[in-house]
Parts: sequence; C-alpha cells; structure tokens
Amino acid sequence: MTEHPALRLHVPEPTGRPGHKTDFSYLSTSPAGSVRRPPTDTPAADTADLATSLVRVLGEDGKAVGPWAPAIHPDRLRRGLRAMMKTRIFDARMLTAQRQKKLSFYMQCLGEEAIAVAHAQVLQDGDMCFPTYRQQGLLLSRDDISMVELICQLMSNQRDPIKGRQLPVMYSYKRAGFFTISGNLATQVPQAVGWAMASAIKGDTKIASAWIGDGATAESDFHTALTFAHVYHAPVIINVVNNQWAISTFQSIAGGEGTTFAQRGVGVGIASLRVDGNDFLAVHAASHWAAERARGNHGPTLIEWETYRAGPHSTSDDPSKYRPADDWQRFPLGDPIERLKKHLIVIGEWSEEQHAQAHKALEVEVIAAQKEAERYGSLLDGRVPSAATMFDDVYKELPEHLRRQRQQLGV
Repeated sequence: MTEHPALRLHVPEPTGRPGHKTDFSYLSTSPAGSVRRPPTDTPAADTADLATSLVRVLGEDGKAVGPWAPAIHPDRLRRGLRAMMKTRIFDARMLTAQRQKKLSFYMQCLGEEAIAVAHAQVLQDGDMCFPTYRQQGLLLSRDDISMVELICQLMSNQRDPIKGRQLPVMYSYKRAGFFTISGNLATQVPQAVGWAMASAIKGDTKIASAWIGDGATAESDFHTALTFAHVYHAPVIINVVNNQWAISTFQSIAGGEGTTFAQRGVGVGIASLRVDGNDFLAVHAASHWAAERARGNHGPTLIEWETYRAGPHSTSDDPSKYRPADDWQRFPLGDPIERLKKHLIVIGEWSEEQHAQAHKALEVEVIAAQKEAERYGSLLDGRVPSAATMFDDVYKELPEHLRRQRQQLGV
C-alpha cells in the first residue's frame, strides 16, 4: 500500500502584517492601454482574458492611452474630480462628527471614490443601483440630493428621512435610483438581478447595477444571483469592489488567491472585466461598455474593480491590528483623485491653483450642510425621532395590538 503524507488544509495569509511591509506583487497589473476592448456584444466566453488582465487608461505620465480611453468632455472630467473631492471631504467631516458623538457610526470610501462617481456618469434616469455602504459617491455626485438630508440620516435627527429605521450611511433614495442599502451582505445582488429581470419582463429600457465587496462574494446569495443573471440574460451590471480587505480578512480568504473574482463571472457564462478602480477614465469606459451591453440585450457583465480600502472598515474598526499602517501610501494603483487631477493638468484643463480653490469651496459647502443638519439635532443633544414614529408608514391601518403598544409607550 502506498503511503501518503498527512492531509492538511491551506489557510491563506495576507501578504503584510502590522510592522511589516505588504508585498503587493500578488496584484497582477497590465500596462496602461495594453488591454483590448471587444465589441459590447462579444460572447461571455470570449472575455476570459479580460477577467485576468487589468483594464487601464491613465499612464504614469497622466496621459490617456489605448482602446478603452473614453471620449469625455473636460467639463465632465472636472465634475467627476469635484465629486470625488466632495465625497472625500464629506467622509472626513462625518468621521470627525462620529468621534464627537454626533452620530453613532460611519463608513468611509476613502481611496475608492472613482468607482461610484465615474459609474454614476453612465447611468440613466430610472436605472436602479443596489449599493453597499461605500457607494456614497453615487449620491454625492448628484445635484438633486441634499447633503443636509444625508447628514440628517446619519445623525438620526428630527429630519432623518428614514426616521431612524436604518443604520447611519444606509441611505434610501428611490428618486435617485438608489435602493435601500442592506446591512445583510450579498443580499443586494439577487435583488438587483431580480429587478433587472422584472424590467425586461415589462419590456422597459432600464438596467440594474449591483454592488458587492470582495469578502461578501463568499456568500451563497452572490452565487445564486450569478446563476439567475446568466440563465435569463438579465440586464444588470454586477460590480465587485475588490478593496483587498473585508472587515478584517484579506481578499484571499474569499477566494482571491491565485485567481480573480472576475473569473467567477466567466465561469458561469457572464462577460467579465477586471478594471483599475483607481483610474477614473477606465472606470467610466468599463461602466459604459457594461451598460451598453445590458441595454442592447447582450446580457449581464461582472466587473471586478481593483482598489484599496485606505481607511478603517468602519468607525468600529482599527486596521492597525491586522495590516501595515503604510499600505495605502504604497498601493500600486495610487490615489484616484491625484491621478485624475494629474490627467486634467496634463491636458491643460486644470491647475494646482484651481484644485486648491475647489477644495476650499467644497469644504465650505460640506461644513455649511453639516451646520444646517445639526439645527435639527444630533445624538449629542438627544433630539432624535419620537419612538411613536416606528409605527408610521408601515400599515395602512395600524393593527390593534400595535395601537395598544403605542399607548403603552405613552406617545
């Protein structure tokens, strides 16, 4: 009988721990402009190479190169840059407000701003996003969404449009195509696929955009959604934001070691792309490609956005306990704001002076919105919605047992 060594499991380890530098050689990249751009009606199986290479447009010199370089008017690029700057400033102010106990909880998208902001530019009225808690850029890039209202939701105050029924950062804006954020991770992906299927059943022209992080792709809901999207050719974009870390586990624990998350899409028959998520132009181009594919009845697209979570997972997290402190500064794909800023300067459509002025103006705008929101209360002063509001907008007619409970509350 042949003797075999004892069996053992493989437990993936991150490539950097506190006190040691991260080895980012695991992150496979491609030179800017080197990845092909196929027609939007290309068969899913023919995108296998695009699921392992990395779509990039901006080179180290700030120039846009290659077949994915989009023809975007400089005004749009400037709007995108300002929206990313506004999102980062907003995040910083709200993080400080949480530390001041004005709100209970917050989650930043520091380092990931380009993905939501550029993606928002290719969506149309009536399309529906099913986001996670790091896509605030979808809302902050819009002129019709009030920052005051967003902050009131964060502070759970008297003007909270959700009346305290959701955690801070879990916004809900039907009019903006922003489906209520779910704290139960991965559930938004089958919801998005179902919504897209319903749009097709109705003969509508609207598409869905689903969002999920690398860690949550290990959930069964994600894989169920991929099956339905493939089988029914649902008009949906499935965005996998690979920011390298889940709550405290490296992306390899979710299956990113030795393969890519984009390859999962190809494996079930979905056209897939792997894209530099810190390259605003690449994000815009890939999002447009996927949206046109969905609108043209060519089926779903899965896009893996390579980026980095520069800050804590949330205000409840301390990343210094599980990863090197300087990872963000050393991440090979850089800072999305700095990269777009450099591109605009290179093409003569921006300057350091304009950037400084825009930053100052946006800070004033965010501070003013915060002051206005605080007029309606914060956790610090205890002006929160009455407990009686938990019974509102739930039933057409309040059941008798809930009526009695409300009376017991004395409200």
